[in-house]
Amino acid sequence: MGRTSDAREKLLAAALNLIWSSSYGAVGVDQICEVAGVKKGSFYYFFASKSELAVAAYEAYWQAKLPDMEALFSPAVPPLQRLESFCRLGYEAQRQKFEEFGFVVGCPYANAGSELATQDVRIRMKTQEIMERVTGFIERAIQDAAQAGDIPPLNPKSAARQVYSVILGGLLRAKVENNPDVLADLGTTVLHLIGVPNDCLVA
Repeated sequence: MGRTSDAREKLLAAALNLIWSSSYGAVGVDQICEVAGVKKGSFYYFFASKSELAVAAYEAYWQAKLPDMEALFSPAVPPLQRLESFCRLGYEAQRQKFEEFGFVVGCPYANAGSELATQDVRIRMKTQEIMERVTGFIERAIQDAAQAGDIPPLNPKSAARQVYSVILGGLLRAKVENNPDVLADLGTTVLHLIGVPNDCLVA
């Protein structure tokens, strides 16, 4: 087993990667422990169940990515650029995972949330919580764009939910078709959705 100080972190990382590249149902505690290099007894020292581990892994992943999200959606960045960059980086991340695994892996949160929505309330609620956080970043960018006159007046919260639904739908389609290039024009699609005309699209 790894040192006590890093065993929990190894379990979190192993669980996230295994579930993301496969599915929650296909991954067992034994496999997680093996990949993490942690004994099974130590697993249960940190977590009561695989479900508890998954919830902790998703929260840890979000916290690790939060500084990047805050920089990407910084008020110092033009609002339309925030949205376009978010879509572009999402596309690039899926291409990277595709090259690593040989298939599109989609969104780690939405994958587990949709798989377990009717089976595991804790995972469903964690997924919903994180998706609301992402929606909040999108909402603020849309609100700033509207206030700057970059887009027509609209309800930022409603528009943000629509935008995120389009993004998640694109990820689902890319995963089903196993083709990350489905996401190549996602930024343009999102900007069109909130009313940006062709001649004002972010380069």
